[in-house]
Amino acid sequence: MRVGIIGGTGWLGGALGRSLVDKKLAEVILLNRRGPQDYGGRAVVWANDLADLVAQSDVIVVSVRPEDWAGLQLQAPGKLVISFMAGVGLSTLAQCGGRVLRAMPNASAEIGASYSPWVAGAGVTAEDRAAAARVLGAIGSQEELPEEAQLEVMTALSGSGPAYPALLAQAMLAFLAERGVAPDVAARAVEATVCASARLLEGKVAEAPALVQTFIDYRGTTCAGLETAEAKGFSAAVAAALSAATDKALAMRQANAQAAG
Repeated sequence: MRVGIIGGTGWLGGALGRSLVDKKLAEVILLNRRGPQDYGGRAVVWANDLADLVAQSDVIVVSVRPEDWAGLQLQAPGKLVISFMAGVGLSTLAQCGGRVLRAMPNASAEIGASYSPWVAGAGVTAEDRAAAARVLGAIGSQEELPEEAQLEVMTALSGSGPAYPALLAQAMLAFLAERGVAPDVAARAVEATVCASARLLEGKVAEAPALVQTFIDYRGTTCAGLETAEAKGFSAAVAAALSAATDKALAMRQANAQAAG
């Protein structure tokens, strides 16, 4: 399989390209704004231009900013096109002439742990789906969703990557700093809380409500913290944040569709 990546040295495109090569899953063809550069000693092909990348590729991955889509003017008739762009809908992507599919990896692609939900457009075949699963599987797990609206929700949630854990870490660091804890000690304590402790949920995140209830039932210090967090609107704030991000994704999709005519 030959996979062409537009934006192949960016955050997600670079992670995908490196992983495909390292795992020997595909021949990788790259294109970016800056031209050929070192790819960690990996054997890749650098396309001369967009038409050259399309001609050499079986699967084309578009990993650029949504605002760059219109100027790209991609023409890929007969090709499978996988988009990593938020807010550029299937109907807009289909104007490239290919069979289109939207996926939403996240920053964990760098460590091979992305959850990449995706949705297929009209005309995508069983063979295309298998190719998409193989490509996206190179950077973690992947899953097809039944409708495009759900991808906007996933853009807000899983697509955010470490953003919300980082926000929580930021708040905890500020709390410790206000109480005179040394920055290096605070960093270790917050990392243990936000990163290490979260591993206890791996493979059983559906049990999160029961775990929260266990701490509440114990009626200890953590119970006091959890109940105060809820009283101050913790869950409501998270829901509002995800709703706002989902609305933003939908608005972007609508705006891009209108711009594309």
